[in-house]
Amino acid sequence: MSHYVDGFVLPLPKDKIEVYREIAEKAAKVWIEHGALEYHECAGDDLEIKDVLPFTRIADAGPDDTVVFAYIVYKSREHRDEVNAKVFADPRMNEMCGSEGMPFDCKKMAYGGFKAILSAKG
Repeated sequence: MSHYVDGFVLPLPKDKIEVYREIAEKAAKVWIEHGALEYHECAGDDLEIKDVLPFTRIADAGPDDTVVFAYIVYKSREHRDEVNAKVFADPRMNEMCGSEGMPFDCKKMAYGGFKAILSAKG
């Protein structure tokens, strides 16, 4: 069975990585509790590769930003829809994204749902 993946790419100020990681840690617990199979958050490290379109440009990252690449794995698109409905109804999500706001510009976040076409593990 192929999985379904929600993917995210966003610029994040380098001085906000720890704040973002703390929010992501809480968010991961919510997604997993509501049925997501996996939850991953990755901060850019090697982003200026010669002869390819860099993530920094895709994410419209500034000189003081890094790029976060994140993804959540589900059984299927239907499963994703069920899990996300529960996640976004969970009051913990409002607490995380509430008064202090997010440590990045949400308008610059790219998001999409993807059908997995190959999965391999070592």
